[in-house]
Amino acid sequence: MAVAAPTISGTTANRAELIAIANAVATEKMIDRAIVIEAMEDAIQRAAKARYGAENDIRAKLDATSGDLRLWRVVEVVEAVDNYFTQVDVKGAEKLQPGAVIGDYIVDPLPAIEFGRIAAQAAKQVIFQKVRDAERERQYEEFKDRQGEIITGVIKRVEFGHVVVDLGRAEGVIRRDAQIPREVVRVNDRIRSLILKVVRENRGPQIFLSRAHPDFMKKLFAQEVPEIYDGIITIMAAARDPGSRAKIGVISRDSSIDPVGACVGMKGSRVQAVVQEMQGEKIDIIPWSPDTATFVVNALQPASVSRVVIDEEEDRIEVVVPDDQLSLAIGRRGQNVRLASQLTGKAIDILTEADASEKRQREFTTNTEIFQTELDVDETLAQLLVAEGFTSLEEVAYVEPDEIAGIEGLEELADELQSRAQEALERRNEASREERTALGVEDALAGMPYLTEAMLVTLGKAGIKTLDDLADLATDELVEKKRVEPRRRNEDAPKRPEPKGGLLSDYGLTDEQGNEIIMAARAHWFEDEPVAVEEQPAGEDAHADSEQ
Repeated sequence: MAVAAPTISGTTANRAELIAIANAVATEKMIDRAIVIEAMEDAIQRAAKARYGAENDIRAKLDATSGDLRLWRVVEVVEAVDNYFTQVDVKGAEKLQPGAVIGDYIVDPLPAIEFGRIAAQAAKQVIFQKVRDAERERQYEEFKDRQGEIITGVIKRVEFGHVVVDLGRAEGVIRRDAQIPREVVRVNDRIRSLILKVVRENRGPQIFLSRAHPDFMKKLFAQEVPEIYDGIITIMAAARDPGSRAKIGVISRDSSIDPVGACVGMKGSRVQAVVQEMQGEKIDIIPWSPDTATFVVNALQPASVSRVVIDEEEDRIEVVVPDDQLSLAIGRRGQNVRLASQLTGKAIDILTEADASEKRQREFTTNTEIFQTELDVDETLAQLLVAEGFTSLEEVAYVEPDEIAGIEGLEELADELQSRAQEALERRNEASREERTALGVEDALAGMPYLTEAMLVTLGKAGIKTLDDLADLATDELVEKKRVEPRRRNEDAPKRPEPKGGLLSDYGLTDEQGNEIIMAARAHWFEDEPVAVEEQPAGEDAHADSEQ
């Protein structure tokens, strides 16, 4: 049974003033009024505890309508009192609430308190802190699900090159690397930007904005082109060199609508609206295609392309262009080919017709010499194999015999050529085995999955000679592919540093295979580990035996 707590004495004006303050704070900070009322109650409770003792369980209740303030202490009825601040015996409980029994909680009304200067200041700090916390939580909840949206704000200040933007209910920041280069910004100017990321922090949510991200351009097009907003046209890929040039790949799901024309608009009105917002950044709008070769050709516009060769293993694309199109394809400081590479997600090499012809001739000559030497055949037969698309001894050794027998002039030589190719590979393997032994690489490494003798030689030259050496490597250190930037193959160009990758990056191993190799090398670490036995206290065994 509960008893109503008394109302603290005070004038009606004071009660009305409390409610007015709560309403004003809630409106100004745009938070729930109940949170402000709760903050006031918490502040009053703390002031009361300072007056009557922090050990007491003191509660306060502020009526959100009338402004009445109630204050009381809660005590528990017990048989024997251990804590005189929170407990009371049955005899003492009878004075507070007749008929109380053990286990009941009794409300003990407290008289009104006068707030001194220190107590009032402490109460004020509590309320301010609660309101700040509520405001920060409201800001985070409001913006956390708006990542990827475009928002308009007013530039509040510029600090160390970072632009602070007033978003109305919060502040966002455009970091220096997220701004459009050479863009002039002034305080009090309105600015549009992309909500890139919202991070919850103790000092409040951090809202990071961007004007340089490709998604900013996508969202601007969605605002200017109704067909994109409606989902008829989709921007499949975008790449930007902020402030200079950009490319987008678009596709239409309605064959009657030209995606490029729709994005350009009547007399270029739509694209010009986006260009002006991006400070004059030139935009190439190209049709997207699921065919990689076609999309690469489109991405390199306005340059024309003669031929595209895709290297699936290296995830690279070789593009051949006419000699007079080379500069256009590469672009100023490599901008055109770099944006095309970002747009397609492929590394692109630009070659002229002369470069491509020279490269093909060089590869033809090299493969011919290998076949002549390793297969012990004349030049004509070796050239015939290369002309038919054979590029390595492994291909000759392990393809279906019919593929070789189907070549005119080699009908009766297929089995012999395959036998010679297999013998040549065995000779190579034996030579690699001898070199690996000379390097001091343990035989145990030869038992690891996927590792060939040639790979073991490569590892030995890198100082990996024992199982422990191999086991200490991370997967990326072993098989990570070389990262090569798109470039033009030009013999006269200055040589760049050799790109770094895993020790076995040239052998085409996958991350899964690399991980399996390393785990197999680590297996011996766990073979000799003793089985953990729970230690027993001295004499426990004897005690157990005596019980038996």
